[in-house]
Amino acid sequence: MKHYTLIFSILLIFFSCKKEPQLLKVSGPVFGTSYSVQYFDLDGTSYNKQFDSLFAIINKSMSNYQDNSDISRLNRNEEVDVDDHFITVFKASKQIYRETEGVLDPTIGRIVNAWDFGSENNTMTLDSVKIDSLMRFVGLNRVGLVDRKIKKPEASFIDFNAIAKGYGVDVIADFLESKNIKNYIVDIGGELRAKGINISKAKGWTVGIENPNYDGSQSYNKTLVLKDQAMATSGTYRKFKIDENGNKYAHIINTKTGYPSKTNILSVSVIAQTCMMADGYATAFQAMGIEKVDYFMAKHPELKAFLIFENDKGELESKAFNNFPVN
Repeated sequence: MKHYTLIFSILLIFFSCKKEPQLLKVSGPVFGTSYSVQYFDLDGTSYNKQFDSLFAIINKSMSNYQDNSDISRLNRNEEVDVDDHFITVFKASKQIYRETEGVLDPTIGRIVNAWDFGSENNTMTLDSVKIDSLMRFVGLNRVGLVDRKIKKPEASFIDFNAIAKGYGVDVIADFLESKNIKNYIVDIGGELRAKGINISKAKGWTVGIENPNYDGSQSYNKTLVLKDQAMATSGTYRKFKIDENGNKYAHIINTKTGYPSKTNILSVSVIAQTCMMADGYATAFQAMGIEKVDYFMAKHPELKAFLIFENDKGELESKAFNNFPVN
């Protein structure tokens, strides 16, 4: 009897001392937007400093808004040995560039700036001649990587804005996984990557897809549970130009013409294994149009997408591809 009492006592002590995972939340400004990280940790360890350090490293590598960043120096044609972060994003950009036949092209950066959508303030009046002159230097096929050095035409301007934010999400997620964090969600400006579950709710992480509200108000079109996946959303409803006829033009530049895309697609959400790739594809799909997205998705079952667009009557419609899990 004493033997069983001892075992019971040991088990009681074990279960009473067993730690429960704590939910930690960290947020702040980054990359011209804001970030939020939620994760469960047995020891309640805070990684604020590590997050800030990782963000600083990414900015130093790829921020067009920092004069001393590697990408800014490259765009001034200075000699630079790029780091692993730059190389990862460059190779991913090359992949999506090829797969989309140039729809996603980071060398469109100087034209993005000329239209006043980018990191540099536009001071010139645009016309077809000036756009044509800038388009002569667009084409990621002209840019190469040799022994950590980027080889490009002198007038080419690289801008990873369409993919770098998603990469930042992946960097933070990978860091958490290196610390054996099994349940988390990382959000940078609406780009997301989640793993495991929200333990406090005993299910995957619930996220929303915003309605495309031009007035800046926030409401949600759909919700879904994200688990062991990444999702990125690209929208034209907050950054666009309107011509004299009332036509809305997206901030995403058509890489074939140099002009802002005229599109009825207002929002694209893409689910992929990494947020970097989801971010890049979402941007590309925004410019491709619904029919081309339909064709593309049929060849890429590993991706899921959800489009919100205006029909001919100006009414909102949506379309899901490859069983995108919306409620």
